[in-house]
Formats: sequence, structure tokens, C-alpha cells
Amino acid sequence: MSTLEIRDLHVAVEDKEILRGVNLTVNSGETHAIMGPNGSGKSTLAYAIAGHPKYTITGGQVLLDDVDLLELSVDERARAGLFLAMQYPVEVPGVSVSNFLRSAVTAVRGEAPKLREFAKDLKNGMDALSIDAAFAQRNLNEGFSGGEKKRHEILQLELLKPKIAVLDETDSGLDVDALRVVSEGINRFRASGETGVLLITHYTRILRYVKPDFVHVFAGGRIVEEGGPELAEKLEAEGYEQYTKASA
Repeated sequence: MSTLEIRDLHVAVEDKEILRGVNLTVNSGETHAIMGPNGSGKSTLAYAIAGHPKYTITGGQVLLDDVDLLELSVDERARAGLFLAMQYPVEVPGVSVSNFLRSAVTAVRGEAPKLREFAKDLKNGMDALSIDAAFAQRNLNEGFSGGEKKRHEILQLELLKPKIAVLDETDSGLDVDALRVVSEGINRFRASGETGVLLITHYTRILRYVKPDFVHVFAGGRIVEEGGPELAEKLEAEGYEQYTKASA
């Protein structure tokens, strides 16, 4: 059982406060959806947790199994069991997908996986995500479509097996077929009940495939309402205007 605890988190970007006291707990076996309008601080939360240097922590704690992630480097956070699927994955020319993934698995586990075992896991993961075998030899994210980038993020997720996965707008830019495949990958990852998922999204469409246990509404840099899956349906029907007005 693992637990991610975010306690009174305050984050600034270039001296402008973005997060204004976020409190959230994610346990193994739980899926939490964070929803909110553009500029509400959703992605700031994801990148601050992961350790992006652009985001300055001005107060609060982020604990993973009682370990303060804010005291750790980015790679140490990954080894501690945190994973971030980025909204806009970076292109890395000259590094193949297979080499990147094997290096990532090695870094997280602390030892290199056996080549035959890794090749089998990679093939199974790619097959499950409907990814062509030639994909493994392509340069990382270079020339990838939006759907290919997001499928690759979920492939990483399935191979690295983190304790807590933060998925930042994984549904962004996906057509209906790609959304279904990516959602099935997320559901496979969480099926064991041994991991927690923090899913950041604008829309309810991915939540029709990946059912959340809890929904949190972000506005003005903080959580302003919480509930179950029914809250997502309310947001779909009514939008965010009532929350943006209240937080202005």
C-alpha cells in the first residue's frame, strides 16, 4: 500500500503564485481525477510534484510513503515510485525508443533487466497498445503524432510500474480510437490495485473509459470542490464558470 500526500502545497512561477494551498491524498487502488479550466493550476501541480525546475515550491510538503519528494532530485523521485506522463513529451533525436525504455527501467530498478525478458515485456506492451514493432527503433518522440506520443507514455507506465502515476492531460489530442487504446492501457496498469492514479483532464470523455473514484475541481490554484464520479457529469453539464467566478 502506497500513499501520496500533498499538504498545503504552494507553488510559484517567476514570483507569481500559481498554487495556493493544495491538499490531496492518493492511495494505492484509487484513481483521482483533477478537472478545471485552463490556467487553474492543474499542470503546475503535476510538474511541481515531478520536480521541474521552472516551478518554485514556496510552502507545503509532498510525501510518498512518508518520504518528502521535495527533498529529492527528479531521478530520485522516479526511483521512489513517482511517474509523470507529460502533456507535451519532449523529442530526443538520436535515442531510440527501445534504448530509452531499457535505460529508464534500469534506472528505476537499480539494475538492468535481462535482455530477453525486457524484449518480451516491450513487445507485449506494444502489442497491447496497438503499436507497430518498428516503433521501437524510432527516435524518441521525433516526428511522433499526438496519439503515438501518448501511447508511448502509457508504454512507459506499464514497463516502469510506479507506485503513483500522475497523468497530465493524457487524452489531449487523441482521436476516439487512440483514446480507447490509451484508456485500456491505464486500466491495465491500475488493475492490480497496488498503484494510485492522479488523472488531470479538462473533459469527461476519458472518464467514460477510466472510471475515477474521486473528482477534484481546480480553480484559482486550489481545490474548490470534491466528490465522486457524479461531479464530473455535473461539470460536463454546467462547465466551470461558477468556480472561476468564485475564485476570481
